[in-house]
Amino acid sequence: MRELAGRITRSNRFEYFIVALIVGNGVLLGLETVPSIKEGYRAWINAGHTATIVIFIVEAALKMVALLPRPQRYFRDNWNVFDFTIIVLSLIPAVGTFAIIARMARLMRLLRLVSAIPELRLIVTTLVRSIPGMLHIVVVMSILSYIYAILGYEFFHEHDPEHWDSLGISLLSLFRVVTLEDWTDIMYVAMELNSLAWIYFVSYVVLGSFVTINLFIAVVINNLDEAKQERLRQLESVPTRDELIDELRAARESLSRLERRLSQGEDVPDR
Repeated sequence: MRELAGRITRSNRFEYFIVALIVGNGVLLGLETVPSIKEGYRAWINAGHTATIVIFIVEAALKMVALLPRPQRYFRDNWNVFDFTIIVLSLIPAVGTFAIIARMARLMRLLRLVSAIPELRLIVTTLVRSIPGMLHIVVVMSILSYIYAILGYEFFHEHDPEHWDSLGISLLSLFRVVTLEDWTDIMYVAMELNSLAWIYFVSYVVLGSFVTINLFIAVVINNLDEAKQERLRQLESVPTRDELIDELRAARESLSRLERRLSQGEDVPDR
């Protein structure tokens, strides 16, 4: 039973089936936003949601069976914990005060596409690992914006109070500048006061937009390389004592079945 469950959960066909199921569930969620379809095919849509959660439960059960006699190892994998959490939330009845939670759980099923595809798991792992480095960049950017906001207030608040009337409004104006959303309009107004005002805006765009974006990219690429190396180490890692014992026990059971078949005179197919 354990070997069968292991072969099923590790097969490519099963993986493709789960991915197709998640995509199909996403299509159902989209169809529910069309009132005519939702009312006309409510029973079919509900049946689709029910079938989806049942298959997810069967998948989790097969993965646990494949890890017998220690099914608790299923929860050592963070992605398995994530999948199991979605299953539990999906079992909440969509009535009363729990209706919103149940709808959110249905939407979260789409996130299972991340856990079902190894390449997406690698990307998400990279993004999570990049958060500390990104926070440092955000701190530097916040300090830079604070300095430029005070300078902008001192330079332009009398000439252009719409964009520089206070520190808060100055920060909002700088956010507009760093997103490159019609920032030249603000610059041209400032240049009516001083023709050299472009130096202030161009320097902030270079430091706040181009340099910062490149720093973010550098952090992500660096963590992507580290995540790939860690994944390779996991694939090449030495099995633990418990894993070796489980494999030996499975081999012993297979040999015992083979001996019984031989003793009963059954033909053993050549491999």
